[in-house]
Amino acid sequence: MTERLERRINYSATMRWTALAIVAVTMMLGYFVAKEMSSIEDLLELPVSQGGLGWTSSEYGFFAGSRSFFNVFCFMLFIGGIILDKMGVRFTGLLACLLMVAGVSINYYAIEFMSPEPTTYVNLPVIGSFVGLGHAWIKRQVLMAAFGFAVFGVGYEMCGITVSKVMVKWFTGFEMALAMGIQVALARFGTGAALLCSHPLAQRYSISTPVLCGLIFVSLGLLVYIVYCFMDVKFDRQVQSSPARTATTSEDEKFHFGDLVVTLKNPGFWLITILCLLYYSALYPFLDFATKIMIYKYGVDPSWAGAIPSILPFSTILFTPLFGMVYDKKGHGATLMILGTIIMTAVIFVFTLPITSSTVAIVLMVVLGMAFSLLPSAMWPSVPKIIPMKGLGTGYSIIFYIQNIGLILVPMLVGRVNQDHTVNGQVDFTPSMWIFTTIGIAAVVVSILLLLLDKKRHYGLQEANVKKEDS
Repeated sequence: MTERLERRINYSATMRWTALAIVAVTMMLGYFVAKEMSSIEDLLELPVSQGGLGWTSSEYGFFAGSRSFFNVFCFMLFIGGIILDKMGVRFTGLLACLLMVAGVSINYYAIEFMSPEPTTYVNLPVIGSFVGLGHAWIKRQVLMAAFGFAVFGVGYEMCGITVSKVMVKWFTGFEMALAMGIQVALARFGTGAALLCSHPLAQRYSISTPVLCGLIFVSLGLLVYIVYCFMDVKFDRQVQSSPARTATTSEDEKFHFGDLVVTLKNPGFWLITILCLLYYSALYPFLDFATKIMIYKYGVDPSWAGAIPSILPFSTILFTPLFGMVYDKKGHGATLMILGTIIMTAVIFVFTLPITSSTVAIVLMVVLGMAFSLLPSAMWPSVPKIIPMKGLGTGYSIIFYIQNIGLILVPMLVGRVNQDHTVNGQVDFTPSMWIFTTIGIAAVVVSILLLLLDKKRHYGLQEANVKKEDS
């Protein structure tokens, strides 16, 4: 009986993959919202008389970076990580979904019902002067939309660390990299769908239509996660009733603040955190501006310009699980991370060159999709090899917190640089592409340092994730 009960807890493939499917769908729907306005930047910047909102490039950059405001400045990711380790994945996941619904609701209200006229401004000197908004004034509509996006961002990142811990909980000793790869692939599907569909929806109906779709999606995500909670309750009951679970084991799994000190003293943790910061600070903001690059640099028709950047996330649907399987069975996680950063940097560098062929842009996006798959498929499954399970939620929260600093500053910086290099409505994207290339070079250096540290500290980043069952 004991053997059967333990195997049902630890080796049930049906339970593992069903749990993954549910939480991955929840995250995928959130990813749609994260990029639903990226492909309609050109419409947002049209004059109000032409059906746009009259936003500037700096205002759009302010909005794009606002998703991380509360996570960084109010330390919400730290709080979310502690909540996750203290309260568990069910409570934290439901809270995250509710925050996403609330944030998108505010964003929709701002876009649909608030006036876009330039006479309605709020004076925020510090923020305004940093992002280059004229006279440090920000439109009320932009500010309200950014506030909603920031609330969404709290739930979105909290959901991210929760889903990561869910997968570690269910897949430790099994196909963890494959599971994380599939989750990332589905998340990228949400990103690709937003880039592909938002512009046609906004053109056919209204600018607020993609946001309304996002509101419906995150509401569905909440309902889906409730289903997972029932599964998780059953799983925890099985674990707690297992004779193999002792009081000592239970105590060892509890989070203590001393565990945070151990994590912060770990050099491998800091290298993988910095790598995450650099990688996502290059790729995510690049996607925020990619549709506009396709229109102005490569001459792509605005009605389908978002389709080219969408190649990047869609290509990860194939590549990320594939590279995850390689890591599970063969190892070489640190090597995969180095390869991913090199490909990313090389492709973005080519975007700085005076090449204006849309065919070249399509090829570059396909290749960049490999980089978009290589590093996450190896990086996220490597984190549990560096951080103990009992402090994993807080560890993830610190990683995501520092990542969010980049996701605030880089879009704002790029938006300001683009505005400064706009002449007669034409944008010179070369300076902003050099920003992304420089970040990529730094990511290559850090990934190499991580490999060298792994050889010294023996984290096991080069080892396979799947462990053979004892005979």
